[in-house]
Amino acid sequence: MSKIVWITGASSGIGEALVYEYFKAGNKLIISARNRDELFRVKANCQNSFNVHVLPFDLSELETLAGKAETALKIFGKIDLLINSGGVSQRGLALETAIDTERKIMDTNFWGTVMLSKAVLPSMIKNGGGQIVVVSSLVGKFGTKLRSAYSASKHALHGYFDSLRTETYQQNIDITIVCPGFIKTNVSVNALTATGQQQGTMDHAQANGMPVDVCAKEIVKAVAAKKEEVYIGGKETKAIWLKRFFPGYFSKKIREAKVT
Repeated sequence: MSKIVWITGASSGIGEALVYEYFKAGNKLIISARNRDELFRVKANCQNSFNVHVLPFDLSELETLAGKAETALKIFGKIDLLINSGGVSQRGLALETAIDTERKIMDTNFWGTVMLSKAVLPSMIKNGGGQIVVVSSLVGKFGTKLRSAYSASKHALHGYFDSLRTETYQQNIDITIVCPGFIKTNVSVNALTATGQQQGTMDHAQANGMPVDVCAKEIVKAVAAKKEEVYIGGKETKAIWLKRFFPGYFSKKIREAKVT
């Protein structure tokens, strides 16, 4: 059955790959990100793309999000599935990272996702239900060097949306939190340094990560199964279990890990 799917972060990486997966399945799409030209490139890659609507905006511009959600709801009349894939990573030591940079990361990754979801939820509930997907990260479950604010923003998503899930369950709202590991995208290229500038280089682990189309297919399966939380990637996903069952050993290994 065709759904109306709104995907943020749709101009590149996981978000872009999800656009193609959901479009191929016959869904109607609203695609959002900051870069309007890149969104139209993604739209052009979808054959007979009249069912793909471009809605550009910046997640960190919090005051605009309620209005963007109102616009999105008018395009096809409702939203069945909201996929919060937009976000920004970090490559900088905590003591060297400017507060403004940390605030931008939190606004984009946490507050932007929360505010957009809250703006769409009442309509979903009125229509009998819906599903929200939050693209977190493995570092939403543990922290590593150079990613303090990024990890904090992802940890916050888990706390918020785990709580929201309990509050909206009776209203047929399903919430899936996705934790990707090393996926071959430009997330490290676009990551913010301590000064707030883009890093501009590709991490080795990212360059050798899971292909983004494979990741997208795994996410689509998890969403269809209405899983509450899913870990996607290679052997790095085992760190979740290592921390849970051997926290002291995990702490030692993560301190020793070469992180870029």
